[in-house]
Amino acid sequence: MGSGRLYAAVALGGFRRFATYRVATAAGVFTNTAFGVILVYTYLALWDERPHLGGYDQAQAVTYVWLGQCLYATLAIQGGGAEKELMDRIRTGEVAVDLYRPVDLQLWWLATDLGRSLFQLLGRGLVPFAFGALFFPMALPTDVTTWAACAVTLLLAMVVGFAIRYLAALTTFWLMDGMGVQQAIMITGVFFSGIVLPLNVFPGAFGEIVRALPWAALIQMPADVLMGETDPVAAFAFQAGWAVVLLAAGRTLQSAATRRVVVQGG
Repeated sequence: MGSGRLYAAVALGGFRRFATYRVATAAGVFTNTAFGVILVYTYLALWDERPHLGGYDQAQAVTYVWLGQCLYATLAIQGGGAEKELMDRIRTGEVAVDLYRPVDLQLWWLATDLGRSLFQLLGRGLVPFAFGALFFPMALPTDVTTWAACAVTLLLAMVVGFAIRYLAALTTFWLMDGMGVQQAIMITGVFFSGIVLPLNVFPGAFGEIVRALPWAALIQMPADVLMGETDPVAAFAFQAGWAVVLLAAGRTLQSAATRRVVVQGG
């Protein structure tokens, strides 16, 4: 089997694994829809007081809410993707088996997480988004080109999200306990991804900083491309740039971790 077909099979395995959790998926759909309704009415009240906050009108703000709920589990904003299983395997020492496989460790887990992300998008994300489009005014494009560009940003967001969480997971080689790392993922994911408020609303130098961080590639870039607020090529470049940087950092940290395992006799 060629390497491309191998990783495609790994991604399919990740998709199928999460597809078996039907009750959890249904509960997630309900939770994201309910939370989306609460957040929408909060946004509407806020935008009544501050029209065009962050450069968005009310319809755009509502669109941002439902896209965020669509991508919450898809991008594992608060963790819970492939990195959780990797942390457990590092802690128990089972990762030594992974290192002996004739495959690339990073690409293996990337493929697994992409499969998980695709299922969460289709199985958990689309229903809340469709619910929002049906019952609330949303600023959705009417041309196929914009939807296609948004799809590209979603794929790049999946890669960036994985790369962030993969780096965090690898620290378990040194910390030997992933609890603190998982909590850090939750906090940074909630605050810097824009899942609560669009990053556009943060003022001044602080706003410029958070919009330059890799978490901005997760929700802010897809939202702005979907609503025509940014040039798709610029969004692609931003996301791809962070993907390359973070994956390279993960590769470097992975090499250091592998040497640590070998030194320890793992």
